[in-house]
Amino acid sequence: MSGPRRPRVLAVRNSPGSPLARLADWLAADGLDVAEVPGESLGDHRLDEVHGLVLLGGGFMPDDDDRAPWLARERELASRTLAQGTPLLGICLGAQLLAHVAGGRVVRDHGVPERGSCRVSLTAEAAGDPLFAGLPEGFPAIQNHRDQVVDLPPGAVLLATSEVCRVQAFRVGAAAWGVQFHPEAGASRLGSWDEAALAEEGLDLATLRLEAERVERRSREVARLLAQRFAGQVRRGA
Repeated sequence: MSGPRRPRVLAVRNSPGSPLARLADWLAADGLDVAEVPGESLGDHRLDEVHGLVLLGGGFMPDDDDRAPWLARERELASRTLAQGTPLLGICLGAQLLAHVAGGRVVRDHGVPERGSCRVSLTAEAAGDPLFAGLPEGFPAIQNHRDQVVDLPPGAVLLATSEVCRVQAFRVGAAAWGVQFHPEAGASRLGSWDEAALAEEGLDLATLRLEAERVERRSREVARLLAQRFAGQVRRGA
């Protein structure tokens, strides 16, 4: 006899290089049924009975429909999820897409790119947030972007920032979060990065990998707690 049905989380993968990775095992360990689907197959999957949504990263703008036609469907899904109050976690591109559909502004190639492990700092508002309350005031996290959310959606709460990217984490409504950094990615993710492309930006991949490995334990602890708390939000809402 089977037990109670586990709440279902749908994760949308926008790029082969940005999978759900360690979040898949963590969310499953926290009592969720996790389905990871590529963006181009999003229209082939039933979207009813979804209790949580994770939108992953990728090298696109949120409205890059010519390059990634499924983004229109993803925006529709994010808007519906917001309207229903279903827990949502957007990561990198996913965070930018959340900001976009909620009325914020995302700018391509804005400011200084963040690559490798970078320090993220909490804002005072994080103390009252279900995911971020009690986290270290500053912590390392993997970053890989140069597009940025420059204006938050109306009513959104800024939860974390960094020296070169003001919007590192935010909440829209009661149960939708966007993070510019990558809690799903450990230091090993850097092993798949393009060394030549980084060199063109004046960055050395070996140096980035050493630093990411040095702070991996602390980065992982924070990411694990964020995943655990998001899973709790999904279970409560299911």
